[in-house]
Amino acid sequence: MSSAWDDDGSEMSGQGVQFNTATGAVTGVAAAAPGLSPQPATETVAEEGVEVDFADSEVGTSVGSPFVFSRREEEDVRVAGPVAAAAPPKAVVAPSSQQHKKFVSSPLKDSSAYDIHPDSVQPPPQPIPIPANAQSELKPGASYAFTQSLSRNKNGQPPIRTNIGNTKAVMALLSEFWIFNMFFLFGAMYFMTFYLGKLQSYDDYELWNVGCYWKIGWLLPLPYTLICLFGLILPYRTPKFLDYAREGIKKRRLDNLYIVTVTKGDNREAVYRAWQAHRHLEAFHPAVRVHVLTDEPYFFEGINCYTCPRAFTTGNSKYKARALEWYRQTMRFTEHDWILHLDEESVIDDESVKRILEFIWYEKDYHFGQGVILYNQYRYWTNWVYTVADAIRVGDDLARFHLQYTFFHRPIFGAHGSFLLTNGLVENAVTWDLGSLTEDYQFAMKAWDRGFRCGKVCALVREQSPMDIMGFMKQRRRWFVGIRRLPNFLPKLWAFFWALGIISLYCTIASIPLGFVYKYTTPRWFGFLKDLSFVTFVYLYILGIFVQDIDKGVNPLIVFLRIPATMVIQYICVVMEGCAVMYGILFPPADFDVIKK
Repeated sequence: MSSAWDDDGSEMSGQGVQFNTATGAVTGVAAAAPGLSPQPATETVAEEGVEVDFADSEVGTSVGSPFVFSRREEEDVRVAGPVAAAAPPKAVVAPSSQQHKKFVSSPLKDSSAYDIHPDSVQPPPQPIPIPANAQSELKPGASYAFTQSLSRNKNGQPPIRTNIGNTKAVMALLSEFWIFNMFFLFGAMYFMTFYLGKLQSYDDYELWNVGCYWKIGWLLPLPYTLICLFGLILPYRTPKFLDYAREGIKKRRLDNLYIVTVTKGDNREAVYRAWQAHRHLEAFHPAVRVHVLTDEPYFFEGINCYTCPRAFTTGNSKYKARALEWYRQTMRFTEHDWILHLDEESVIDDESVKRILEFIWYEKDYHFGQGVILYNQYRYWTNWVYTVADAIRVGDDLARFHLQYTFFHRPIFGAHGSFLLTNGLVENAVTWDLGSLTEDYQFAMKAWDRGFRCGKVCALVREQSPMDIMGFMKQRRRWFVGIRRLPNFLPKLWAFFWALGIISLYCTIASIPLGFVYKYTTPRWFGFLKDLSFVTFVYLYILGIFVQDIDKGVNPLIVFLRIPATMVIQYICVVMEGCAVMYGILFPPADFDVIKK
């Protein structure tokens, strides 16, 4: 059996299941040993050549799985946590949904889109953890992604797609935008230093004076802004010039891509919103599994919900890291599995999933990766201050983290907890048994210590900004304190530079009244460095807003009107960022803060 696109529209999974994209039918055949022809399936699998239609049959075939758990085994997994040892494989037919399960043709057009090793035994899709008293629509081993229960809204209409965006357009823009960045940034620096130099009292005849002592705070952000400057003016790597299929690059083997939305579970609306946005992705490719990971007692029926039991404990981790460690042990990842970590408000579109699959298949030198996170999914520009405040995070992804993932391939600046794509080998080597407020950063540093490399995923994930000032302050405080407490040198260094921002803020505020009292000029070299830092820093905010507006499809006139608004509002945001750092220094969090979004 060849794992390729056939002329009749069929796709072969290589594990005994044949999907027909034209009819939605599935043919069950037993997996063949290397070099042998497919053999008829056992008595529990449909015989070779007999098509089983999901709409008409009571049982179907488990996709890519040689066995599934029974209800008793499933309950043991849910309650007891990780599986100590796998049971001997048994060929058990998984039940199907009542709705006709249709697989859409993948946009990845090369002929080996569904290549899977015929001699491998893939890890099965693990059971949906269902409480003992829960009434389930499906039997264990099936996916809820194609059930009837959530396919219509209350009015009987198909649900509105929320995982939409302009990923392709944004990536095409970014592939050329580094050229614009270079001319604009250096042009703005030259204009401020030489054309506005007289207005800023720049002096070519002095190298230092008394006024430089309180103005020194202007230069403290230079380490950060210089790093961002290099990230902005270096070529932005996109797959624009890559044609993997035409170049004949052999794919890296992929058994499962788990798209996991991690949430505490107390926000029911957010959980179902995330599930509804991603459930259809299971039809995108047979390897894709869409899961939601919660903490007990929060379990949600009708979705692929995995609930971490209270009884599960680790040596160090708490909350999100503890749930991720339970999930890792329960799923028993292999080096051919990949995990995409998302937060409860994260949404990823189809184009980005396509690009993630390309990263997995072709970027064989890298074991984990990350892309760009936008904050325009929900309530975008509802509150102007929080929208602009998070714009610098987008600019940071396009500058500093672009430099890290495209050129260094080491997590020098850490990693985000959301939109983190990891290989099962990395997860098993590092684990999530981490005792940090910033488990994502610590995970990346430990992966680096073990020799794993990271790469750029040319894709987008969309989230939302905090909703109130305390949520904003607690979020930034946790990041600052968590990074500062990590044992590695680099996180402590970046936290130190972050703290210097407070001094820079104080010096900037103090220089306003002192400038009226003491009429000291500013040496031009000093002013140039200040302008470099100022222009780059403000540009990060503007770029973040601009890219998010383009992705959102905002009217071009509104896009350009928001640029001056951003330049004004960012001053408020800088003060808020400084207050958050002071909040962390004076009142460090004793535990993990979960903010409302």
